Amino acid sequence: MLRKLLLLLVPFLILVLFTIGWFRSELVTPYYSGAADETFVEIPRGSATNGIAGLLADAGVLRSRLPFMIYVRWRDLGRRLQAGEYRFASAATPIQIAERLVQGDVFYYSVTIPEGLTAEETIDLIARAGLGKRDEMERALHRTEWIRDLVPQASTLEGYLFPDTYRFARKTTSEQIIHALVEQFRQKITQLTSEHPLGPGRSISRVVTMASLIEKEVFSRDERVEVASVFENRMDKGMPLACDPTVIYALKLAGKYDGNIRKVDLRMESPYNTYVHTGLPPGPIANPGLDSLRAAIDPPKTDYLFFVSRNDGTHQFSKDFRTHQNAVDRFQKRVKR
Repeated sequence: MLRKLLLLLVPFLILVLFTIGWFRSELVTPYYSGAADETFVEIPRGSATNGIAGLLADAGVLRSRLPFMIYVRWRDLGRRLQAGEYRFASAATPIQIAERLVQGDVFYYSVTIPEGLTAEETIDLIARAGLGKRDEMERALHRTEWIRDLVPQASTLEGYLFPDTYRFARKTTSEQIIHALVEQFRQKITQLTSEHPLGPGRSISRVVTMASLIEKEVFSRDERVEVASVFENRMDKGMPLACDPTVIYALKLAGKYDGNIRKVDLRMESPYNTYVHTGLPPGPIANPGLDSLRAAIDPPKTDYLFFVSRNDGTHQFSKDFRTHQNAVDRFQKRVKR
């Protein structure tokens, strides 16, 4: 009887040992047989463990569903597996894959939008990063209803695409991308205006337009408030702002900018030409960052009316034209000789 029992038990033990060995081997053996160099797997929200295992196996990420399912249930990870789109491009073990899903290592495109880009330059950058479609994003630049409560007169989203680093899923639409930049602007401007309430005669449109000029004029954070004070002082006295970047923007709108400004360009007729027209241009000329917005919201009181580059990234500020002309002779004409 014992002999018969052993004859039955031995094969069973062998099968158990074989199964355990196979299971352990599967858990620690990397595997990938995707149809391409990379494959993407979308894990829907609320998916069960067996459903997730099936998606991964069908995509060639898992050799077999069972080891993954057993491991997830043994570790009680089922409720911790996160939804989203995952990118797989190399062999990985079921343990490593499960850990990625627990960590929510979802695939995103990351794109950094620098301060001072125009709306057109911004969508060019986003498109080069492999996101959205340029023609669709260009149409989305006219979705001014997204900021109508803040800037009722806006004709485009120029100035309202906040410069920052963004992460977008692969299937994010062009409209969703542009809307995300606008929402980030709304968040930042709301925070700023709560810290520095807008005074009489100031509006978000005025602040953003002023900030865009500051953004294009100076690189130094410390000088932005001084530039803001210069612009405010010149407007108070009815003087033209004489801001070169506004002329560049006017030339770009006309399709005539070749990287240079000539004397004749300073006389071109455009509402954006602040050599010809006093006051601010009709709208922003670029997308300003937080420092420029802060400077435009609360500029300091100074007597400065002029500034000129020192050619080292900083500027010389002057209170009168004679002092300014001396600075121009010192820092600019000397360079040209």
